[in-house]
Amino acid sequence: MWFLTYISYFAIVVQLIFITIAIAAGLYYLAELVEEYSSVAKKCIWWTNTIVTVLYVLLWLFENFPTFMIVFGILAQISHFFILRHFPSVSLTSPEFIASVVLLVLNHYFAFQYFAEVHYVFSEVMAYFVLWLWLVPFALFVSLSANDSVLPTVTEHSDGDVVSNYFSKKRKYGLLTFFNYAKESLLPLRTKKVF
Repeated sequence: MWFLTYISYFAIVVQLIFITIAIAAGLYYLAELVEEYSSVAKKCIWWTNTIVTVLYVLLWLFENFPTFMIVFGILAQISHFFILRHFPSVSLTSPEFIASVVLLVLNHYFAFQYFAEVHYVFSEVMAYFVLWLWLVPFALFVSLSANDSVLPTVTEHSDGDVVSNYFSKKRKYGLLTFFNYAKESLLPLRTKKVF
């Protein structure tokens, strides 16, 4: 009886490893899509943000959620709209980005506090977190990799042209860059056999 118990624990670890790999592969694929089709990604994120804002209004109309949760949630969606103005060039130090991160943390705090006091079914709590809190920030997080392929419009140095200045800068950040680095450093290189 103890053997099957230990094997089931081992199977859970194997399942978690496969789930982690599947999530990483999905994120890599989404980052590739965002880099390739940044204008379509901007439209998708804009419509997702609009739908989530409408969902906040519907939540306020049909459910008994506190008004401050709805107000801070709508403010977070407005900050996401401001981030989309300069999409795909998202600066991590811009006031819009910092405000959206602060509002995201505040919304999580209010949600944890509210769901600790008022009982809801687990699926309803997860629906709130996934749709209202995580969907748009996750889409913006995945779209950070589109920064790597944005061509510059203004050169910061007056010596040289725009293209050489762009390629001389070492701008390495974003989700896709992280995955490429992980792929290059963790996976062995395959060499072609020459016959």
